[in-house]
Amino acid sequence: MITVFKFVHIATISIWAAGLICLPFLFAQRKDVGHEAALHRLHAMVRFLYVVILSPTAFVAIGSGTVLVFLRSTFEPWFGLKLFFVGIMVLIHLLSGLLVLSLFDESARYSRLRYIAFTGGTLAVVSAILAVVLAKPEFDMNRLTPDWLAPGQLSEIAGGILGWDLQ
Repeated sequence: MITVFKFVHIATISIWAAGLICLPFLFAQRKDVGHEAALHRLHAMVRFLYVVILSPTAFVAIGSGTVLVFLRSTFEPWFGLKLFFVGIMVLIHLLSGLLVLSLFDESARYSRLRYIAFTGGTLAVVSAILAVVLAKPEFDMNRLTPDWLAPGQLSEIAGGILGWDLQ
């Protein structure tokens, strides 16, 4: 059972990551579209990729990953780092969806700098996820957050922020 979920997870993560890397290229095609019919076709293709392929694939990737967490009991510090990068990947996905909605207006433009930043950022996040998963780095959470995990620490932090005396 674990093998099936792992296969589904890896396959869907691959499709999701590849789609997020391709989207900026499709967004950049916006400036080369001359007439309205071609703009409509490009917009339809980008919306199809995002709505029909990428969003369900992301949902299945996150769902199968969640199932794997409970099947394999993966509660290691490196896994928290992986989830941090997956969260950034989700933000990239959401920003891409906002661009799909706004980029195909008459006056909308997609600059070269935005293309480079979006593509480079997505490649960096996907590469970081791959590196963390393959390397499974060992690090001591207690050194990074020495007092955060101590019993009662949340009440001290919240009390300091809110000005409450919780002692």
